[in-house]
Amino acid sequence: MTGQHPAVQGLGQGRCLIMADVALTHDGSLGLAHAFIDAVAGAGADAVKFQMHIAAAESTPSEPFRVAFSRQDRSRYEYWRRMEFTEEQWQGLADHCRDRNVLFVSSPFSIDAVEMLERIGQPLWKIASGETSNAPLLDRVLRTGAPVLLSTGMSPLAEIDAVVQKVRSHGVPVGVFQCTTAYPCPPEKIGLNLIAEYRDRYRCWVGLSDHSATIYAGLAAAAIGIDMLEVHATLSRDMFGPDVIASVTTAELRQLVEGIRFIERMRASPVDKDAAAQDTAPLRRLFTRSLVARQALPAGTVLTREHLAIKKPGTGLAPERLDEVIGRRLRRPVEADHLLTADDIDGLIPS
Repeated sequence: MTGQHPAVQGLGQGRCLIMADVALTHDGSLGLAHAFIDAVAGAGADAVKFQMHIAAAESTPSEPFRVAFSRQDRSRYEYWRRMEFTEEQWQGLADHCRDRNVLFVSSPFSIDAVEMLERIGQPLWKIASGETSNAPLLDRVLRTGAPVLLSTGMSPLAEIDAVVQKVRSHGVPVGVFQCTTAYPCPPEKIGLNLIAEYRDRYRCWVGLSDHSATIYAGLAAAAIGIDMLEVHATLSRDMFGPDVIASVTTAELRQLVEGIRFIERMRASPVDKDAAAQDTAPLRRLFTRSLVARQALPAGTVLTREHLAIKKPGTGLAPERLDEVIGRRLRRPVEADHLLTADDIDGLIPS
């Protein structure tokens, strides 16, 4: 699977990799995790991303909640425990993704998680912003040789500089997501300007990890050109979990995917205005106007402005030739609403 899926091959080639981040919104239910895979695949996204938390490998029983959201878990540690799947269950999720032709990706939060994910197989690594300074974890990830996509939500530029250099020093492809650690993220803090800055600074894949709970940020980022987009996804905003408030629904995800693909086709298809005008020449004759006789006129009439009207269609003399026509004589009699041509008027040169 690594490197073979079109979404991976398309990185940097004008096709945005769209990653739906389920994270922990499955709430520890294996069945719900599988339902998310079907929903995300049905919406047309390229990848389903989870988070692999192994409580004993990354946390201590005393870890507090940053935000107390759970009525059933007394500590963050207990919550991590409840989110765990066995390796066999994770393998089943990865196999389900392959069956639906979407990428399976899970962010690791411990070396144990990296090793399990390496055994299961995934095409790339998404490193959460809180883990970019976790040197042992990153070293272990880099040993796999798979591309690394870095989130930057809590990182100053100096830290991003260092981690990008570290990834590159191992010969590993790297991407940088602009990310703001706010749930949901207001438009003033999304930081679209940083996407171009990262592209110039790092000369690598760039993208947006969006927490706005809308499709707007992703569409705007696609319009300025991104290689990858990560967006939290939920089946419903009535679901339980800390990420739901910053998620789009899978129905909205479908709109987002369709919008991004539409934008990509626009960006890849520059229009030659003169060629386009030639293509619409038959329509132009229908929608533009001609000089016409306002009334029946005999041959020899010296034409004045009062003799003429400007009406559709545009298959006769163009209205901009009005000044040329005034003062000239008719060669032949014409009926009212006759579309004048150069042959009708003495001394008029055909256009």
